[in-house]
Amino acid sequence: MMILGIAMLALSLSLDAFAAAFAYGCKKITIPPLSAFIITLICTATAGLSFVIGTAFATVIPAWVAAGLAFAILFIIGVAKLLDSITKSIVRKYTQISKELKMSLLNFKFILQVYADPEAADADVSKSISSHEAIVLAVSLSLDGLAVGFGAALMGFNVWIFLMFSLIANSAAILLGGKVGNKVSQNLPFNISWVAGAVLIALAFAQLI
Repeated sequence: MMILGIAMLALSLSLDAFAAAFAYGCKKITIPPLSAFIITLICTATAGLSFVIGTAFATVIPAWVAAGLAFAILFIIGVAKLLDSITKSIVRKYTQISKELKMSLLNFKFILQVYADPEAADADVSKSISSHEAIVLAVSLSLDGLAVGFGAALMGFNVWIFLMFSLIANSAAILLGGKVGNKVSQNLPFNISWVAGAVLIALAFAQLI
């Protein structure tokens, strides 16, 4: 049951990476191996760090409080993912920035813009995601992982298994997303974030059983 839960969490966290890579493939924007490695490493490390913090936190609170917090975190993130299109439209509205500001890749407002529109990561319009651009993309993709990793720790999951599944899922998502998008070569009107939302909500309610 623990392995299945970890696999579902890793899958839910990798879907945004798949969607971003798919969009790049459709636009013929390539993600070089080094950039793909950077994205995978940062996404996995961020989730792992929040997991470690969550594990330490879980040792000083009662088990029922940990279970309640895990439910709340996963449920809230799950609902947010179900309403992904609304959430990102709001972010887009308040993160319209100038070209000059966009070139400041570590600007927090730019990171939020990339979260809402991953294609914005290609700031120099080079049709290739550079190492610096990969860092920004990875940070934006890691925002959900901060909360989910913390929640996973409160659920009592094994950190090493969680990291292994996260690493595999993110690597596969970037590789497959880019290849599928390149084959399709056109943007399709679909949003798979609701799948991640449904998975997280299901895991949240599993804490009550």
